[in-house]
Amino acid sequence: MKRVLTIQDISCLGKCSVTVALPVISAMGIETVILPTAVLSTHTMFKNFTVKDLTDQLMPIVEHWKSEGVEFDAIYTGYLGSAEEIEIAKKIFEMFKSDDTLVFIDPVMADNGKLYPAFDEAYAKLNAGLCGAADIIVPNLTEACFMTDTEYKEEYDEDYVKELLGKLAALGSKVVVLTGISLSEGKTGVYGLDTRTNEYFIYQNDKVDAAYHGTGDIFASVAVGGLVRGLSRERAFALAADYTADTIRVTKQDPKEPWYGVNFEETIPQLVSRLTVDLALSE
Repeated sequence: MKRVLTIQDISCLGKCSVTVALPVISAMGIETVILPTAVLSTHTMFKNFTVKDLTDQLMPIVEHWKSEGVEFDAIYTGYLGSAEEIEIAKKIFEMFKSDDTLVFIDPVMADNGKLYPAFDEAYAKLNAGLCGAADIIVPNLTEACFMTDTEYKEEYDEDYVKELLGKLAALGSKVVVLTGISLSEGKTGVYGLDTRTNEYFIYQNDKVDAAYHGTGDIFASVAVGGLVRGLSRERAFALAADYTADTIRVTKQDPKEPWYGVNFEETIPQLVSRLTVDLALSE
């Protein structure tokens, strides 16, 4: 069985970060090892949440794993709360990365043209440095702009997207993927560049008119799972985009109108079914 390490916080209530990555990647038939950077009572969209930082525990945990001869097929980072945690993530890559280990970074720090309250532009530059150690990065448009000193635009064309991808490629990762890219009315998806071949790739699906916390974590987790299970890059990102959209659609139809996260638990059977079909088609 393949094994993935995910490094991000645990928001005990809120359906994001580890509480998404662990069940989703596990459901895709992969052992999922977690390295929690902090424990929060809820995600930060709630008021008066509690938080316990676990930075001082990270290196003792991974050093124990190293002494036990643990290996990983992929290392996937999400929300890292501090500059120190970024530096620790780099050390973990050095400790555990082999020629066959996928390093997948979701540089979670911003959206809708603004950094999250806990971060500043100096943090964004540190995240850019971390991305240079990755095989694949999946920033959204805002994160990409902060990491590359590019003007953020709500309305853009394909030339703007390609220019931004070129700047991301200069950070050093092998494959750069922009998420949440919409190039036509009613569509959204991903636009990527393989820096090794200079090939662009794009996948668009129908945009669901709703926004929920944690959907980026769902997308990244499914993409990691698909890649580790052996799907092609195109199939893995299409699966991630479609599953995220389907889950948003199902959540929007819920009469209870959930606001703090999506009902991914309800759609996991469809994810497993689609993965099975995609794996069969890939043989």
